Amino acid sequence: MRIIAGAHKGSRLVTPGGNATRPTSDRVKESLFSMLEGYGVLQAANVLDLFAGSGGLGFEAMSRGAAQVVFVDSSLASIRALEANADKLGIGHSTAVSSADVVQFLGTLPDPAHPEARVFDLVFMDPPYPLGEDAVTQVLSRLRSHLDEESIVVIERSSRAPEPTMPEGLEVFRSKTFGETALHFAQLEVDAGA
Repeated sequence: MRIIAGAHKGSRLVTPGGNATRPTSDRVKESLFSMLEGYGVLQAANVLDLFAGSGGLGFEAMSRGAAQVVFVDSSLASIRALEANADKLGIGHSTAVSSADVVQFLGTLPDPAHPEARVFDLVFMDPPYPLGEDAVTQVLSRLRSHLDEESIVVIERSSRAPEPTMPEGLEVFRSKTFGETALHFAQLEVDAGA
């Protein structure tokens, strides 16, 4: 797997061994980032990469102008790959790697009213395809309070799975299918607030 554009174009990423991760194909990644650049969300973005695997999406965002990325994964092999990739690219100072269950991680983030609360401009959510729809909705529900009206959440699922069920306050505004992969773009509903 490699970074396809930006400051680190062509850099090969360390990937965890085995078939536990499912890297996003270059074709899907190119289309995804073209859409994100069109939305103007990448430059200086604060990014959250959930179920990060080797970090292909988060590192691509960094290469294209994001300011910082928080990577979250529960697999030790993925954590090692993420740390190795941040070191290899020389951007460890702009990344944080959290070895945690995604729902538990979101539960540890400061309450939105807290002065240290974080708002993420861009969130990548690429859970294992077997993860159930209820679990996906639970993650989105926990995530909602760490978004603002400009934030975009990209959910990658199997094209055979139904569109993710959005919790109250979030809505899908665009979906695109590439063979076995479906991308769903979500953001706060206009009248929902943060």
